[in-house]
Parts: sequence; C-alpha cells; structure tokens
Amino acid sequence: MPEAIHLVALDLGAESGRAILATIDSGRLTLKPVHRFPNGPVRVLNHLHWDVLRLYDEVKRGLALCSAEADGPVMGLGVDTWGVDFGLLDRDGNLLGNPYHYRDHRTEGMVEAACQRLSRREIFEQTGIQFMPLNTLFQLFSMGVTRSPLLDVADKLLTMPDVLNYWLTGETVCEFTNATTTQFYNPRTRAWARDLLTGLGLPTHFLVDSIVPPGTRLGPLVRAVAIETGIGGATVVAPACHDTGSAVAAVPARGHHYAYISSGTWSLMGIEVPEPIITDAALDYNFTNEGGVCDTFRFLKNIMGLWLVQECRRTWERQGDAHSYSELAQMAAEAPAFKAFVEPDDGAFLAPSDMPAAIRTFCGRTGQDPPETKGALVRCALESLALKYRWVLEKLEEISGHPLDTIHIVGGGCQNALLCQFTADATGRPVVAGPVEATAIGNAIMQAMALGYVGSLEEGREMVRRSFDVLTYEPGPREPWDEAYARYVRVSAAADKAL
Repeated sequence: MPEAIHLVALDLGAESGRAILATIDSGRLTLKPVHRFPNGPVRVLNHLHWDVLRLYDEVKRGLALCSAEADGPVMGLGVDTWGVDFGLLDRDGNLLGNPYHYRDHRTEGMVEAACQRLSRREIFEQTGIQFMPLNTLFQLFSMGVTRSPLLDVADKLLTMPDVLNYWLTGETVCEFTNATTTQFYNPRTRAWARDLLTGLGLPTHFLVDSIVPPGTRLGPLVRAVAIETGIGGATVVAPACHDTGSAVAAVPARGHHYAYISSGTWSLMGIEVPEPIITDAALDYNFTNEGGVCDTFRFLKNIMGLWLVQECRRTWERQGDAHSYSELAQMAAEAPAFKAFVEPDDGAFLAPSDMPAAIRTFCGRTGQDPPETKGALVRCALESLALKYRWVLEKLEEISGHPLDTIHIVGGGCQNALLCQFTADATGRPVVAGPVEATAIGNAIMQAMALGYVGSLEEGREMVRRSFDVLTYEPGPREPWDEAYARYVRVSAAADKAL
C-alpha cells in the first residue's frame, strides 16, 4: 500500500455540501474540508426545486480543489446525498426539468390518496419503508394524479446521487442504499417493486435494471471532467450514496447492543440488522428499513431533527434578529425546563413559513402554554427531540427483542452538547457523541474498501476509533425526565386526535 492514500468524499446535505480530502496514512484517517458550498430549495413560481446544475458545478470545483490540495494522486472519489429526490432523463440522457425538493407541497394528501388504491399494509409488505409524504413513491404518485407528461417521456429515473454519478462517469445505475428510500424497492426480492407501481397506476419503464451495492466501482471520470478537474486516474466509487448509510458506516461502535442517531436536519435513529424487519409492529410504529452497507439494513425511524431549531433561527434571521447556534443553545440552557413539548414529526413542522409560530400553535392546540422567548422555544424543541428519542429507543428494543445499552450520536448534531445531555437524561443511556463528519468518514471508508485499502467494515470502524475523538455523556437523575416523558406521550396522543 502507498504511504498515503488520498480520497475525495463529496457529501451533499439539504443545507450545504462539502468536498473533503480524506487521507489514510499509517492506519489513521484524516479529513480536510477543502470546499464548502450552500444548498437549499429554489422556489420557482409555486414549487420548490433543487439547483442541481449548480450542485454539479460545485462538485467539479471541489474535485479540482482537492486535486490541487493533495500531495499525491487522488485514488478515489464518492458522492453521497440525501434520499428520496430524483431526476428523470430522456432517451438521450438529458435531464427532464429541475428535480423537485422533497418539501414541495405537491405531495400533500398523496399518502392518503395512494392508500385508497393500495392499503398501507400492502405497500409496507412490499417495501418495509416508513410512510412519509416526501418519499419518492408519493412524489411519483402526485405526478400520476396530475397526469404529468414527464412520466411518459422519461427513459430513466435516477436518485440524486445517481444523477451526479451519471454526469461524472456516464454510467446509469441506482445505488442500493438510496434506491431503498424510494419506497418502491422490495428488500425481500432485492428488486424494484414494479407491481406496486403498476397497482398505483404508475409506469415502470424508467426504472434502471442495475441496482449496485455500496462499495461498487463505477469507473473513471469521463474525459471532459477529468481534464476540467485535474483528476485523471481516480476511480469513482458508489459508497453508501445515501448520506445516512455512509454516516452509520462510520459509527465507532463495538458489538451490537447499541442504537445510533445520525443527527442533523433530520435525526435518523435505529439499529443495524442483517434482514429487513417487516412486521405488524414495525408498520404500526411507522419504522423503516433502509439499505445499509455490507449486506445490512438500517432499521430506523426518521425524525424531524434539528430542522425545528434551524427553521426557528432562519425565521429570526429574516426578522433581523440573527443568532448563532451556540447563542441559541445558551438561551435554551437558561430557559425553564419541561414547560411545553411538541411532537417533532407532526405535519405542521414539515415546511412551515414561520417555525416559532408553528411551535406555539401546536402547543396551543394540545392544551399547553406556548413558549414565548427564543430560549423557551429552542428548549422546547430540544427536550421534545430527546423525549422522541426515548420513545423510538423503547420501540427498537421491543421490536428487535434486544436491549440497547448505548446510544451513538454522529453527524453535525453531535456538537449540540445540550441535546446530547438531554438524550442521555431522557433515555437513561450513555450517549457517545462523535465523530462530527461521520458521513464523509463512512464515504471514505467504503471507497477504501472498494479499492482494497481497507479489508472490512470492522477494520474501517477500528480506524475511526483510532482517528477521531468522541465525548461521552452520562445520564443524570431519571425522575424529572420520567415525568416529562409521560407528559410528552400525552401531548403526542392529543396531537394525533386533533388532526
């Protein structure tokens, strides 16, 4: 093996993207963020879209900057993004329209409409995926309801990282971890659930035949991109192209009795399992089976996450009152405890124009005194998230039949010390926080495995333990959190009845 191996992890999230130079040297992994760029929805008339051409241009710029930064050749590169969103290509390989943003309103009411044609149980039996209006299935169904001509013209459907990989390599494949987020992949047959789409009146001709596992070598960069970026000899690898799949690959855990939370805009909390868990309990609790690395599935719950705080901050900034996240955390720490709770996954929080107002409205309709100050609003959001984590942890133990004695929090949200401590207190479990850049780390690990520099996932996780520091939060007194949890459960039930 060469003394130092250079890889580029291209990690695109819902708020920002990064090109990170990952270097493996003497059994340790180091990361150097080289290029950062903003991301987010673009409103065109009455719809939200992704500016995918700009993102592609930022990816190429990041590759060029990483190539210039590395003190040797870049051997591999990999792309990961969020799930569910997609682009449609015509028969000449051209993109048909701007990809929609998953928070676009076109999916409102589509879950209920689709379930009038096929029952929730039938859809879940074929997919094992949590019901969320943003899923690809309901985005497509909304196109069918409105008779979009794109469904007839489209030759191929590619999820967002697959679109970028196509533009980088010319290869049209769907990577497994992102394919599972569509809610029309059958994890039992390991193939597209074509009968499901047909049953909903949707075409299937645009589904690509090649679904590749994470760690697949896709090939070299197309000549034009290699020349433009200066990376001629690198191999493009499909890591876990779903960002959470890459993040979970980097969890520095030993054994199996742990839960993970990939914490950011979304909180994805779950366990790794060898086979999907498609049971009545999983359906009733609305859990999901997303693809993992190395022949695993991520049995988890998607939770709204720090989106609640991010949108509060964004609203206040629009009003001319900007605060850093650390300032908001300090305000929350000084606010009184357990004054009000929200159900983070309530539909009112999916895409509100004013998140503080949405939180206050929720509290009012569930019989609570609405929080008024910024600190009280943020504390309400963070305490509610921690209590939701407790609920999910209990259900994970119930369904899996295994105790979970530790919680690993990875991703940007692990930097929120208040949320980490609240999580330990609410669940009564030690919380191990870190690494922050878990998605980029997991991306790099899967590249290294594909290229033969790392022998196994366990070897990769051992390298993570050697290379990155973590913080452990021990749980405090349980009684106040037990009382808060009982109230939170009642509030969640009241919210359901109010719908």
